[in-house]
Amino acid sequence: MTTLVDQLAPGVTGLEQLRAMVAAGGRPPIGDTLEFTLVEAGDGWAAFEGTPGRHVYNPIGTVHGGYAATLLDSACGCAAHSKLSATQGYTTLELKVTYHRAMTDKTGPVRAEGRVVTFGRRAAFTEATIKDAAGRLYASATSTLLVFER
Repeated sequence: MTTLVDQLAPGVTGLEQLRAMVAAGGRPPIGDTLEFTLVEAGDGWAAFEGTPGRHVYNPIGTVHGGYAATLLDSACGCAAHSKLSATQGYTTLELKVTYHRAMTDKTGPVRAEGRVVTFGRRAAFTEATIKDAAGRLYASATSTLLVFER
């Protein structure tokens, strides 16, 4: 089975890859599993959208914290990805998530927006938030990412 990741052209910048992904529907394989999509990307930022539902519930009857953590990690990572040259890669070293309010299947669509705080030769520092359509904050994160030559 071919995924969207398999279709990305080699030898292009990170921002070019992300924009191609958005144009192709924006669903990385994890987005298929958790039902979220990369909707926008620019120089130093990226945004994902999804609608949390019962498919991501935990045993106590709310959306599992891992759903928010995954959206935040994706937004932080893709914000850094947008700064990569055609020869660079990255990986998350640390992700710190803060949960501000619980999500449920009644929350409706949410948007995770990530942005680069600093981007260096070896490390990137990013931050992200998840908000609903009314602008209410559900979770936030900071991330440290290792930048390397491929």
